[in-house]
Amino acid sequence: MFDPSFSSLPLSKTMLHNLKELGYKSMTAVQAQSLPHVLNNCDVIAQAKTGSGKTAAFGIGLLHKLNVKKFRVQSLVLCPTRELADQVAKEVRRLARATHNVKILTICGGVAFGPQYGSLLHGAHIIVGTPGRVLKHLNKGYLSLKDLEILVLDEADRMLDMGFIDEIDQVIDHTPKDRQTLLFSATYPDRILDLSSSIQRDAVNISALSYEPANKIAEFFYQITDDDKIDCLINAIAHHNPQNALVFCNTKIEAQNVADYLTDSSIDALALHGDLEQYQRVDVLLRFMNRSCSVLVATDVAARGIDIKDLELVVNYDIPQNQQTYTHRIGRTGRAGKEGVAITLYSENNARLMEQYRNETRIFDESTSLPTIDNFTLTAPNSTLVIEGGKKDKMRPGDILGALTGEAGIAGKYVGKIELYDRQSYVAIDRSIIDKAYAHLKKGKIKGRRFPTWILGKQKSVDATNIWGTRYSED
Repeated sequence: MFDPSFSSLPLSKTMLHNLKELGYKSMTAVQAQSLPHVLNNCDVIAQAKTGSGKTAAFGIGLLHKLNVKKFRVQSLVLCPTRELADQVAKEVRRLARATHNVKILTICGGVAFGPQYGSLLHGAHIIVGTPGRVLKHLNKGYLSLKDLEILVLDEADRMLDMGFIDEIDQVIDHTPKDRQTLLFSATYPDRILDLSSSIQRDAVNISALSYEPANKIAEFFYQITDDDKIDCLINAIAHHNPQNALVFCNTKIEAQNVADYLTDSSIDALALHGDLEQYQRVDVLLRFMNRSCSVLVATDVAARGIDIKDLELVVNYDIPQNQQTYTHRIGRTGRAGKEGVAITLYSENNARLMEQYRNETRIFDESTSLPTIDNFTLTAPNSTLVIEGGKKDKMRPGDILGALTGEAGIAGKYVGKIELYDRQSYVAIDRSIIDKAYAHLKKGKIKGRRFPTWILGKQKSVDATNIWGTRYSED
């Protein structure tokens, strides 16, 4: 067994206090098993699923070893997707908030290259990024890893699935041989073990899956005809009436078509797929996570690495490629002791394929068993305001909240999540008073200044290059 207390680790008093302030009451299984080895400078290969606390497992290790006075890149975290890299960077920043002058830089593709280069000129302590873009900066000589001490491969199995092995190998060629290497993966296929043996030294092998409680998920499988597939989806959503839902499709075109159909059927839905520009993808995720959108329709690639809290329903509109993908999809719901629902739609042609999914707990039925609910609507409780001012303007969440609850006279309970970037801020506002909040911020001031403001989804976004030149070139 392991000691779940963070105080059992040789962490600084500052780090322990910050963990307590952040609500880290005790270590998760992957943290308790891996952190002692990480802090002892061992290479680690750890198996843990999304949402298990693995970011803190390596993030605390990076920060514990960091020498702030040494203004060089000391740690590199490689992630399979831009969305995961962004989430990891945010969490590491939270963990580092009690340590002064730590610079964490996100380097991902789909973002203007120039501003990233400009940020790299100013230096960084920790880089979080995707393999391709990190390699591009290395090859151009804009990024140096000669002082690197820790390399982290997060969700390594997905990086291999996405064909990043060549880029990973080339990035590693730029790193010192005496580095510490941490590899986190949800599965342990032979390719992961081969990768570990080639880039790690005497790695400590950890699996936290046996200690992690199983998600509480009710699983339903409905046989449909091609003609009633979309209607069955609506009936399923209406029957369970969730606050939010994630619908998986196998193609980009299908994801967009399904989202459009749901929207036309009075269900607040947005699509997330590879054909969207990066600024559009972030806008979609922001709206879904702050409850300004009720249904997210996504492809597997686009949804990889996304950690959505309190997700009530997952629907496999298209059948997953394999059971591993199925497990990963439905594992987004039923987390942290809460109950979730997973629905899979399949046609008669796929009935034999679905036999492998049958067990004593899964429910198989005809789509006709779902009641038809006339005039069903699913409206998101919030809308999102975009303020053209952010961290570079010394903006803080309290400044925005004060402007809304002060002169605007809006009760704090109507203001939701506030996300700040370099030059923009996003505020979730109760839909019933969005017009009042917009009218006030459009004419009013924040910190004595007036900032352009608009409602996301109702007004065309500003130039994408400008957004990404500021939004993700964070110091």
